[in-house]
Amino acid sequence: MDRRAFLKQSGIAASLPLALSATGCAVTSVNDMPLPTVKRIPGTLSWVDGNAPDYQGGATWGHPWAEGELKKGEPLTLISEQGTPIPLQSWPTAYWPDGSIKWTAHAIPAGSQPGEQFKIIKGKPASPKAAVSVVEQAGNVVVNTGVISLHIAKSGQDIISEMHRNGSVIGRSARLVGLVQDAPENTPESPASVTAFTSSVDAVTIEQQGPVRSVIKIEGKQTTESGRSWLPFTLRIYAYAGAETVKISHTFIYDGDDQKDFIRGLGLRFNVVQRDELYNRHIRFVGQNDGLWGEGVKGITGLRRDPGQSVRDAQIAGVATPPLSEWDERVSSRMHYIPVWNDFTLSQLSANGFAIRKRTKPGHAWIDSDQGQRANGTTYIGGTSGGVLFGMRDFWQLHPVQVDVRNAGSDLAEATLWFWSPEAPAMDVRFYHDGMGQDTYDKQLDALNIIYEDYEPGFGSAYGVARTTDFTLGIMDSTPSREQTVAMARYISQAPQVVAAPQDYLNAGVFGGLWTLPDRSSPAKAAIEDRLDFQVKYYCSQVDQRHWYGFWNFGDVMHTYDTDRHVWRYDIGGYAWDNSELSPDLWLWYSFLRTGDPTTFHLAENMTRHNRDVDIYHAGEFKGLGTRHNVQHWGCSAKQLRISTAAYRRFHYYITGDDRTGDVLNEVINADKALGVLNPTRKVARENPMPGMAKIGVGTDWGSTAANWLTAWERTGDTQYRDRLVAAMKEIGEHPLGFFAGAFGYDVDAQKLLSYDLDKPSISHLSSVFGLMEINTELNQLIDMPAYKQAWMEYGRLYNADAQTQEAELGMSKRPNLKAAHSRLTAYTAYHSGDKQLAKRAWKEFDAKQEFAGKTGISSRLQTAHVKGPDVLNPIDEAPWISTNDASQWGLAAIQNLALVGDALD
Repeated sequence: MDRRAFLKQSGIAASLPLALSATGCAVTSVNDMPLPTVKRIPGTLSWVDGNAPDYQGGATWGHPWAEGELKKGEPLTLISEQGTPIPLQSWPTAYWPDGSIKWTAHAIPAGSQPGEQFKIIKGKPASPKAAVSVVEQAGNVVVNTGVISLHIAKSGQDIISEMHRNGSVIGRSARLVGLVQDAPENTPESPASVTAFTSSVDAVTIEQQGPVRSVIKIEGKQTTESGRSWLPFTLRIYAYAGAETVKISHTFIYDGDDQKDFIRGLGLRFNVVQRDELYNRHIRFVGQNDGLWGEGVKGITGLRRDPGQSVRDAQIAGVATPPLSEWDERVSSRMHYIPVWNDFTLSQLSANGFAIRKRTKPGHAWIDSDQGQRANGTTYIGGTSGGVLFGMRDFWQLHPVQVDVRNAGSDLAEATLWFWSPEAPAMDVRFYHDGMGQDTYDKQLDALNIIYEDYEPGFGSAYGVARTTDFTLGIMDSTPSREQTVAMARYISQAPQVVAAPQDYLNAGVFGGLWTLPDRSSPAKAAIEDRLDFQVKYYCSQVDQRHWYGFWNFGDVMHTYDTDRHVWRYDIGGYAWDNSELSPDLWLWYSFLRTGDPTTFHLAENMTRHNRDVDIYHAGEFKGLGTRHNVQHWGCSAKQLRISTAAYRRFHYYITGDDRTGDVLNEVINADKALGVLNPTRKVARENPMPGMAKIGVGTDWGSTAANWLTAWERTGDTQYRDRLVAAMKEIGEHPLGFFAGAFGYDVDAQKLLSYDLDKPSISHLSSVFGLMEINTELNQLIDMPAYKQAWMEYGRLYNADAQTQEAELGMSKRPNLKAAHSRLTAYTAYHSGDKQLAKRAWKEFDAKQEFAGKTGISSRLQTAHVKGPDVLNPIDEAPWISTNDASQWGLAAIQNLALVGDALD
């Protein structure tokens, strides 16, 4: 099939805005959206950022299937844009209730170039030229891509004991290293004691072994010389057929004492074998915008005497120089006087500045080499006969970071990629204030009235939070060219991602099908689309203008704006980091599903990668719970299921096949058991209506629990999770008040809901804004439980109803909060009942401020004000009317109302 026929058969392409930046939305204002477009063609796959990558070291992604479309065991193959079969490895990641496959994950080999649009079809997949192989030995697991081989140690401090290419050992002893000090600052008056630690491997598991992709999982802890074991880690090594690179995904959990364990450095260290002459050894640092700093270990340019142009050109290009006998004798006879630069460092301690320096050896001064703003961080150390090119995803975004090369002039150079720089202040995760006298629940509730922070002594702990860092090691047989170096650097900093077309996600019926494709067929619909686009652009610009970067922060956004200071309320209690409050994750993922927009994808993925690690506890007394919004990500005492819920992370897992996200989905399967340990309403509902039982709210608690069980059921096909869902849905559906019951008793051991007597209905504005609407849509799609569906529809009909209707049917009335957000519940009931008047009511609720009135409507508000000094430190663009709560819930209501009752809008 030629390209023209391929495109014709595939349907009509959708033109979409190109991503602002794949590496953190680095723009200056919402007006900086570039003009190029990305084609998303129904029935085909494409790269999320549009163009096929210049360098492709292997790729993994997820693909949706409609119920009954793909049976277990049916083979799949990949067809390139030119009709050529591409080797493909496939595995199921989710199932429909009938046992057919709902989601698959796929991998293609390094170097394969399927084009810009390509297809998955049923059929036997092509085989790679050289399949990746895994051989388990007594002390090692040996992985061979056909180009390189790795010896992965089963015990000891080394993660990778040897790295080979063409029969030669290129690298050795890749291990994790770190430093910890016992005080936050090291001062002459009070010197801190610094202790080094390194990785200790406990277990090695082969998770996949080809033919296209192999995955080796390594678990262990960091260990000090005194024998202390801490900072448990999970590390995966990914090897693709035909690859000269290997990917490493490393996650650690902080389990230290925040009063005396101040991490001074975290890094990945390895040794590089050096065989070449000193003048044929090279250092490369990739900076910003494909900038490259490249020098020799022994420089032969700029000398008083010229060795010859061919010699100079060779060193600059990174290729072997002519023999010394062909050099100018005035240089070749004096080589011993030219300094050997043994040590090099690139440090990026903030989002806006890096520096490179070098020295000849310890005991002598460092020499400043150059500076820049945002380094890619990819580095090469080696010679013309081979070396290691290495880097880290989101390098400058996750500052403070650093790259050290030591002993480059020796036979065994040492490289360390620090993902917490030892030159930065020590990591300090202590809570940020002393409690300010809040020693009782009454005082803590009173404090909520001023700084919106839910404080409780001992609850602002970072014990159990995690962070993931992704590395790439390239085992090279020569110094890569400058062009190849920057191409590989782009691949390392943001690996190319494959996605399906929006129409295909929609046609598959995944995630409840709660969206439509963008539609500008009427002024009102166009106005909604304009604001949906504006919100994504605005938050993208805010990430960069507000410098929402850093090791613990990158990926999250702020909660509420301070119009007086022209800043987000970064320092005010519960108004700072959002931590998934009111579901920005859902808004961004549904936005991506309907548009295929790369900017939206990167915002959503960065958010998921942050929230799944930092905002959730993975160890300790709060394990399985997440933390409400706060100045610090772990600062709030509200530890709840509504933050750790799988509802927010399953999009990323299914769309990308990311294993770390899959781990977190597994962690929270039984997070509901934490309700028996920590009552989330302990400060406001102090009487237990069912002594001896826990309490589960029918909104955020149940919605989160249902999402966790639903995800486990579809990922495994294990009916125990379906049975739990059915029993709980029956209990809620048969309760006289349904969702207006507000809460149920909860048998933690049996994981069952229990009804208790109520004096009156309960209505909470938060119940439906943490994923309950979205999960209930899927539950009603997958499980036939008429009573439950009817109870949900009644909740949707009555929540925003007028006081008279509420009084007549509930015996009480409550002024609805988040009225526009809940309009989508009204729309759901209208759609499933066929009530056209209710559909019109949904749009009135959504348009509570009459934003469609007049000729301009919503579009008239889509403006920012430019503010510059002296009113602010840096020039910024602000839209004071935007808060993350409103943006998220407005966005979800807009998307879902268009899908459910779009015809009633006009």
